[in-house]
Amino acid sequence: MSRKIGVVMDPIETINYKKDTTLGLLWAARDRGWSLFYMQQKDLYLADGIARAKMRPLEVREDPTDYYSLGDAEDRDLNDLDIILMRKDPPFDMEFVYTTQLLENAERRGTLIVNRCASLRDCNEKLFATQFPQCCPTLIVSRDMQRLRAFHAEHGDVIFKPLDGMGGSSIFRAKADDSNVSVILETLTQHGTQTIMGQVYLPQITAGDKRILMINGEPVPYCLARVPLAGESRGNLAAGGTGQVQPLSTRDQWIAAQVGPTLRERGLWFVGLDVIGDYLTEINVTSPTCLREIEREHGLGIANQLMDCIDAQLGSA
Repeated sequence: MSRKIGVVMDPIETINYKKDTTLGLLWAARDRGWSLFYMQQKDLYLADGIARAKMRPLEVREDPTDYYSLGDAEDRDLNDLDIILMRKDPPFDMEFVYTTQLLENAERRGTLIVNRCASLRDCNEKLFATQFPQCCPTLIVSRDMQRLRAFHAEHGDVIFKPLDGMGGSSIFRAKADDSNVSVILETLTQHGTQTIMGQVYLPQITAGDKRILMINGEPVPYCLARVPLAGESRGNLAAGGTGQVQPLSTRDQWIAAQVGPTLRERGLWFVGLDVIGDYLTEINVTSPTCLREIEREHGLGIANQLMDCIDAQLGSA
């Protein structure tokens, strides 16, 4: 069946052709004969109780020098679309929240938003993982600097990070003898006004921070281990890490099984779990990546699998 699928994303001309996951998803939709429409956040608006957008017909190609073209802008009701992929990268700020609220207007009227708007708002990528304490390392969430210092004093080697960071930004490792703990905490908590996370340092990071992709609560059988540079404690590709595709371990599969049912219940159709060693550290729900790297290595049709999931959801609606 022909579908109309829209995408809300960052400027398409700025994406990394070789790695961009959204582009891979759009190729899979195109291959089904679905009609594609492109939007940025600024294109969405609401009038007379109806969410609308200035959307442009989109064509995508597998040509690094000419990978997209846009048609003339059309002012349309968002509900004219069967599906909207919400693929705007963080930061998760108030504009992101407002965008989900506009999309939710169309969601209430029958358009499938991937991922579900309420879950995008409710499932902070670091805090959401703590709903599965059996999977997580020892951690603390607080803005109380005395409590955070006590956590560091108890555990000796700790990672401190903001709750709204991405790409490894503002992540600090504080070892037992670190004289900068106070300034790290002052900076991250903004002198006790901003809640952060402290997490026991996991030495298994040297083998990679694994990205496990989940589609409708089921794991893709291979993950991307993002191995940090020598001397780094962050495996994020944006921080210089190197990607290595590898099969899921038994522990990875167990973590996926713990989390999967909740993802399905929440309408989180496409998610990335971050696992270091044996521990779940984050659940990425906003704009998970690494699909292209895994597909390229093993020829898996991950994007097509997601389109199958979307088609099934529409068929059961």
